[in-house]
Amino acid sequence: MNPKQIRNFYINEEQSVYLLSHHDAKKHRRWLNICIKQLTLLGYTQVELIGSGAFGFVFAGIDDEGVPWVFKFSRITLAQSVRDRLEDEAYMLSQVNNPLVPKFYAFERIKKQGILMMERALGEDLEKISIKQGRFSAAKIMSLALKLRNVLVDLREHKNGISPQPIVHGDIKPSNIVYDEQSNKLSLVDWGSSVYAQIDSEGNPVASNFMDLMSADISTTNARMGDVYFIGDEQMSGGQSSPRFDEQGVASTLYALASAQSCRFGAKVIPATSLNLPIELARVIDGMLSKDKATRDGAGDYFMRNMPTMAKAYLPELPREVIRPYIPYWFSDIDEHPDTVVYSSRKQFLRQADHNQQLLDVNDAQLDRYYKEFLFDTGDTEKAFLAAISRLAKYPVVGGLSFHWKENSVFVESSLILHDESLGTAFTDAINNTVMLAQGIEQKGLFKCCLFDARKTIQLERDGTGAFKFEHLPELDYEVMDVQASDVTRPHSYFEDGKDPDEQLQLPKKVIKCVFELNQIHHTGCIIFEALPDRMKIHHYYRLLDASKEPEFKRLLSKLMQYAVSITDVGVAGFMKLPYKNTREFDLCAKQPDEFYPRDPKRVAL
Repeated sequence: MNPKQIRNFYINEEQSVYLLSHHDAKKHRRWLNICIKQLTLLGYTQVELIGSGAFGFVFAGIDDEGVPWVFKFSRITLAQSVRDRLEDEAYMLSQVNNPLVPKFYAFERIKKQGILMMERALGEDLEKISIKQGRFSAAKIMSLALKLRNVLVDLREHKNGISPQPIVHGDIKPSNIVYDEQSNKLSLVDWGSSVYAQIDSEGNPVASNFMDLMSADISTTNARMGDVYFIGDEQMSGGQSSPRFDEQGVASTLYALASAQSCRFGAKVIPATSLNLPIELARVIDGMLSKDKATRDGAGDYFMRNMPTMAKAYLPELPREVIRPYIPYWFSDIDEHPDTVVYSSRKQFLRQADHNQQLLDVNDAQLDRYYKEFLFDTGDTEKAFLAAISRLAKYPVVGGLSFHWKENSVFVESSLILHDESLGTAFTDAINNTVMLAQGIEQKGLFKCCLFDARKTIQLERDGTGAFKFEHLPELDYEVMDVQASDVTRPHSYFEDGKDPDEQLQLPKKVIKCVFELNQIHHTGCIIFEALPDRMKIHHYYRLLDASKEPEFKRLLSKLMQYAVSITDVGVAGFMKLPYKNTREFDLCAKQPDEFYPRDPKRVAL
């Protein structure tokens, strides 16, 4: 590699490019183009960005022999000690020789920028497949369980010469497992959290020789923080690295894919025993996710010992029942897919004190990414509920949801429009999970969220005085759908119920008055004002349901924008409107009932 040809390999922010400021979006695109250009100059073709995360980002390209490569860069904006982890990752990857792990090629350092080069894992990651397909079948979960178990055996049996030196991946989750349908091959990727195990699965110290054991500091840990939505309690609390970490990652992964969730935290309310899995496998997964360490370790031992036998079970693919969505949604006839972002509020009632204060001293980019706002202090079911809401934004959907918990019930109001009918089954799974998890929350309170298209977000920059700069005042976009006259007169729901503790922005009275005038016209949608010191973002989604009122509706939206530019305060405030007072009531339910794969699948298949 020519050091003169590679520079400025970093990307500044991890969010929808449509929500970046104009200046940052321009920089973002320029940096992407620099990366692609420099890798192209080095002789690679079909160069593309394939992923990014808290620590870095990843490009792919094909060399002159037609072999697909991956180039992983650390974020230049991170501390040097964090950027150095990429070299550690390169070393750990070079130690693993397993058909399910991409081959290590090289590590280069160009000035301050580290670059890890490796074989590309072909296919699509399991999180993306899960978003498309919804719940994985029992046969797929069983097959995946056996393959992952075999990788864990290989990592545990790793040796340094003749001495045992187990390796811990530390971040096993669906998005780190790539599946190629054509070759039926799995690949375990992203070894950025991998380390040598300090203790074995029995809790005994591991050292490659006696002197290492004598000099080891048994009070410190070399463990790295994996994805907090999937790692187990020991890794979360900074325990010494152990093969148990990866058992937890495997259990979390199997559970998430079987249930169509994006985390492990829902297992109390939606246990594996309710997911139509074989009874033995379901109970093992639930055991591995237990809060009790002895139960967890016992289930992990059972999994490692008996998985090859369990995998011999006859599990034909059964026709999937048509699942009814617990709350209604509609399909859009507009071809353009929104770049969906979710905005949620009223998180206060979800917060629960973390009495152990386990994470106060942990300083890690992954921890900061997930916990800096509210996850740090929430219980598992609440975390699962919030993760389920976030998962909805991975679909091309716009609309809003409101959950209101009372004595023995949760009341749900909704307006959701999905822009891809092929995702209906998977989206139904995602919607039903949010409802089931909401049924498992006992705290009283209100939670509301809006889903909007980031492409439609209006951004206004401020000048040196704080006033907004624009040549022409942007217009608020809306759709028109003329509904039946009887529907127009139906009561409709409107949410702005007093001061929201998470909404700090003081809106001018004219803005509020204009929103209330809009409320007299039958429509659905949301508007969120996110006022920053240097600019304001106005997120919105509007659908007019009474075409006869379009002139008045358009006039009020124009007035709303005129008044919005008088906002001087900094903070966030929003309004959401749902089309009908069509509340769905669900009884609270601490745990979903058992549902196992049938003992005689042949009879069901017939």
